[in-house]
Parts: sequence; structure tokens; C-alpha cells
Amino acid sequence: MAYRVALQPESFLCFPPVRSKRNARSPRVSMASSIRSSSAIKVETPKKPFIPHEDFLPDCSSEAFYDEVKELRERSKEIPDDYFVCLVGDMVTEEALPTYQTMLNTLDGIRDETGASLTSWAIWTRAWTAEENRHGDLLNKYLYLSGRVDMKQIEKTIQYLIGSGMDPRTENNPYLGFIYTSFQERATFISHGNTARLAKERGDLKLAQICGIIASDEKRHETAYTKIVEKLFEIDPDDTVIAFADMMKKKISMPAHLMYDGRDDNLFEHFSAVAQRLGVYTAKDYADILEFLVTRWKVGDLTGLSEKGNKAQDFICNLAPRIRRLEERAHGRAKKAPTVPFSWIFDREVQQ
Repeated sequence: MAYRVALQPESFLCFPPVRSKRNARSPRVSMASSIRSSSAIKVETPKKPFIPHEDFLPDCSSEAFYDEVKELRERSKEIPDDYFVCLVGDMVTEEALPTYQTMLNTLDGIRDETGASLTSWAIWTRAWTAEENRHGDLLNKYLYLSGRVDMKQIEKTIQYLIGSGMDPRTENNPYLGFIYTSFQERATFISHGNTARLAKERGDLKLAQICGIIASDEKRHETAYTKIVEKLFEIDPDDTVIAFADMMKKKISMPAHLMYDGRDDNLFEHFSAVAQRLGVYTAKDYADILEFLVTRWKVGDLTGLSEKGNKAQDFICNLAPRIRRLEERAHGRAKKAPTVPFSWIFDREVQQ
């Protein structure tokens, strides 16, 4: 595909400055029309200071470490198994980060060609990866210290998932890629926000803080990606709305849809069913995200589109209500789901 927008690193700031002897500029990204416009996307989000995630966990260098671990374990006893299934699923998803950096490096125009490139897109991708990496580390450490989960089975699941990879069907197309990441970052923001809410309701304020700080990171990432797509709509509305419709027709696949623990061939479906029942991430959330993006990008206000663009616009603007109607019908037909064992919690059974 010949893109009407060239991806050129000039003026997109999201992360704190990356310093180098060769290049001391902040990571910035811009898109300029390759045909007739030299105007750049200028998207800025606040600089975020580095906050050690270990501040939310027992301090292993402190004499009080064992007492703090005991307190953490006491708090975790009040949290039910189905919550831990959701928390483990979220953590496994975060831990498959190498796959996501690989996916970003498939997109035309923004690849890190050397692995240490000083182009701003490459700096952005590595900075995003470094921040995302801390999410999995933090949740992994909490779960290990809690004693509530089978870490051997969890590590096996992570190993299988990274080995399996993912195919979001973005086809190396940055339009599709940024629409996908906009959707996914909002989905993870919602999911971690809901695990924070549920932890607070169960009285574990430290765990609520952990999930909340991760949710806030995901929200900033969502803001960055949605602003990129917003500029694409401004510069190239026809191709962008067509790409949006294409991505939604394929359906947004979750990053961990290939998860496997060596036992359960339907592990992702079972995990998703528990998340749906608990309200961590639901079909309603999927429709809400779509509706949010349609409004955020003002898709319904687009004019001057081609025939194909008009059809894509109509499809997108009417999709969220259709999804909601289908979800309501499915909910009305649903019977009480059976329980299934999860190896992550020592094969204890949880209702789907």
C-alpha cells in the first residue's frame, strides 16, 4: 500500500528525554503529508518521573521484609480465586512484551532498523517497551509473594505465549497498527482499572495501588496513540476511515489470544469468561471503546469521502449499537456457566 502520510520523526513527545552523546533530543514523532503538506503532528503528553515500582512491594533490603511479606499474604487471603485468575491473565499478557515490540517493528515507516536506532520512532518504541516491561515485573513479583498462585504454571504459560507470538492482522500497515494500539491501550487501561477497583473493594489497598499505577500508564499510552490516529484522520481521512473499518471487521484480537499452559487448549476463552463475569473486561467494554474512538476521532463528522470511505464510515458509526444488541441477546440466552480448573491456582475450579 502506498501511504499518503509519510512517517517522519520530528515532533512527538511522550516519554522523558533519552540522552545520548550522538543525540540529546527528546523522543519526538511527527507525520507529514508526503504529497503536499509539511505540517507536523505535534502531540505532547506530560513528562512522567521514574517511580520505582518496588515502592509498592515489600522492601527486600529492609529488616522488616518478612513482616511486610506476611502482611501482603494476609491481605491476599481476602481475595477470591476468580480475581487471581484475572490478575494472572493480565500479568501474562503484560509479560509477553517481546511479542508486542516485534509487532510494532513490523509496521512500515517506523521500524527500528538497527535495534539501537536514534530515530525518534525507534526511541519511542524502546521507551514504551521499557515502561510496559515494568508492568509485568511488578505484577509477577506481587503474585510470587502472595503465595496464592502456581508460579511454575504461570511461567510456563508466559513461555508458551511468547513462543506462539500474535497476529493482530495489521499487515505491516501503520494505519491499521495505530488503530489497533489505540484500541488495545484503552482496553488494558480499563482492565487494570477494574482490577484496581476490585482489589480496593476486597480491602487490599496496596494491590489497588499497583493495578492503578499500571492503568495510569496505559491511559497515557492510549492518549499518545489516539492523537496519532487523530492526525491521520486530519491529513488522510479517506484511507484512515477505511483502515478503521477494516480493523473492526477483522475484530480486535486480544494480544494474549494464543495463551496456553500446557494443559488447557481453551485457556484464553476460559480466562476471558471469568473476566467477563467479574466485570474486569467485557463485551460491553469492547463496544464502549469503539464508541469512544468514533467520538474521539469525530468519524461521524467526516465529509468529502470516496464511495468506499462513505461505506466504511457508515459501518463504523453503526457498529457499536449492533455489538451491544448481540451481546444483550447472548446474555439473555446464556445459561449458568460450568466451573473449570485453572492450573494457575493449583487446579482449583472457578466458575466461568
